Amino acid sequence: MTLFMPGRRALLAAGAALTLPVAGRAQSDYPSRPVRVIVPFPPGQAADLFGRLVAEELSKRWPHRVVVENRAGGAGAIGMEAVKAAPPDGYTLGVGTSGTLGVNPSVMARLPYDAERDFAAITNIFTLPLVFVAHPSFEAADMAQFVALARSAPGRVQYASAGPGTAQHMTAEMLAHRLSLQMTHVPYRGSGPAMADLIAGNVKVMVDSLASALPNIGAGRIRALAVTGRARTPQLPNVPTVAETVSPGFEALGWSGLVAPAGTPEAIIRKVNADTVAILRDPAIATRMVEMGGFPDPGTPEEYARFIAAEIAKWREVARAANVRLDS
Repeated sequence: MTLFMPGRRALLAAGAALTLPVAGRAQSDYPSRPVRVIVPFPPGQAADLFGRLVAEELSKRWPHRVVVENRAGGAGAIGMEAVKAAPPDGYTLGVGTSGTLGVNPSVMARLPYDAERDFAAITNIFTLPLVFVAHPSFEAADMAQFVALARSAPGRVQYASAGPGTAQHMTAEMLAHRLSLQMTHVPYRGSGPAMADLIAGNVKVMVDSLASALPNIGAGRIRALAVTGRARTPQLPNVPTVAETVSPGFEALGWSGLVAPAGTPEAIIRKVNADTVAILRDPAIATRMVEMGGFPDPGTPEEYARFIAAEIAKWREVARAANVRLDS
């Protein structure tokens, strides 16, 4: 009896035939277990609010839940480092922000991740203007009075932010640089703690995202001095912009989007992108986001990657001009 012994090429081909369908099935079945989304800030600020909205909607579409995990600290670097270190299998995603991806590369000397190389861009989720808000007892009733007060007593005006190196912090630094103001920054670990102290009157001024500030503005617990978009926002049509009051051309936006660890399979990136973009283009979801203070900003992975690169360049110039460095 003659035994047939397959050659090396035949064995390799047979192995590939067995292996490739398994890998393909693993991606086509995605997600086959719960997906974790790391938000690099505490609950309560825009990245968390909109990240949870997307996670909630993805959970409705997918056979397994999408669970949000808040990992705060280090101007968002701790959470983003956790995303970078996760297996690139699609089961850990991250919410990258204007601070963690746009600002940190220019202000943190020992950043534990590379904003462009360590993550695969999926899509931006939203953009929103920031807002200068004040406690009702604050002396300045509008932005012009705020600037006059800061000029009359250099260093006396204190402003709170969600943390050093965040878009909120850098927005105030950009204003200070443009108008030659000296203000004292009071950083917090997220918008939630800062807003609590603002409402209590422990600090009198804060730069915050419109999304997290809007409920307290509407309830009268704080008042808005100015928004930082190019035009007035429909959520606060009577609140002027910084540009129209004290600094022509001034614009600063907050944003957050989904990223995955570098090396995540392209098929998974495309699936998460397609499902997230469908959510962001749903008229009911878009309306809800506007009510929350933001504007949906869906796009392709390539568009989001280019957007991140442009934001890095923009905030690098602000950091250089304002001499902002975070060494710890």
